[in-house]
Amino acid sequence: MKIAIIGAGKWGQALYHAYSQKNDVVIYSRTPKEIEHFVPLDEALSREYLIIAIPAQSVRSWMQENFVDKGQKILVAAKGIETSTGAFLNDIYSEFVSSDRLAFISGPSFAAEVQQSLPTALIISSTNLELAQLYADVLPDFIKGYISDDVIGAEVAGAYKNVIAIAGGVCDGLGLGNNARAALISRGLVEMTRFGTFFGAKTETFLSLGGAGDLFLTASSTLSRNYRVGIGLAKGKKIEKILEELGEVAEGVPTAKALYKIAKEKQIYLPIAAEVYAMIEEGKDPLQSVKDLLR
Repeated sequence: MKIAIIGAGKWGQALYHAYSQKNDVVIYSRTPKEIEHFVPLDEALSREYLIIAIPAQSVRSWMQENFVDKGQKILVAAKGIETSTGAFLNDIYSEFVSSDRLAFISGPSFAAEVQQSLPTALIISSTNLELAQLYADVLPDFIKGYISDDVIGAEVAGAYKNVIAIAGGVCDGLGLGNNARAALISRGLVEMTRFGTFFGAKTETFLSLGGAGDLFLTASSTLSRNYRVGIGLAKGKKIEKILEELGEVAEGVPTAKALYKIAKEKQIYLPIAAEVYAMIEEGKDPLQSVKDLLR
């Protein structure tokens, strides 16, 4: 397959490494990078298959300003909910491309380990299962690909786990122990499922690689940017300072704001996400958040 990766951050470069094993792949980003087969945007957009790995909060503006529809099939490689509107990425992309040309990649997958060709398993979700299977079939031998038709479930799980990962970092940063972390992650899975099924997602999706798998990974490792945000909050740092030191996008921060907004509008009970929002937006003391959750 002739594929173009749009976005050359860590995850974009990891997917470039992975898909290059069996395919003809080029890569583009707004900032030029010293990467083999780095190409201009117009050349990238001329490919039939695109993998777009740009941050969720930038998707709408990027598509409006840069995308030229040539009938491409798109694999979305970002996770998040648009803060300003509460829109899922599927909603945003569907304004520019029909849903049968969209697929979404999710699952437990730190970019650094994919770059090292370490064994990984991922889910490709789409309303067009033939397209999902196509993107799964051309994954490299070190990645096991599964397919699903539950796009909403994949989206919610991929976005929500980043918020729970921030809470996981707070938990470990405060030294609350293994029991507390296990309780937090398992209740985070319940909360994530409650939110997803409200929007029509399938319950089993949240027990899959894209749900529990990605959540367990992201909420318990310093390789996770969102987990490191939580560590910073536990140390009493302001969110602005944490993000400055991180130097990368932590999607859980804007997603927590989006979840809080949606929960208020729809009356959905999301206690962990609400506490993460309070710590980020209101500077709430993490220990007080723990006490409030225990109540």
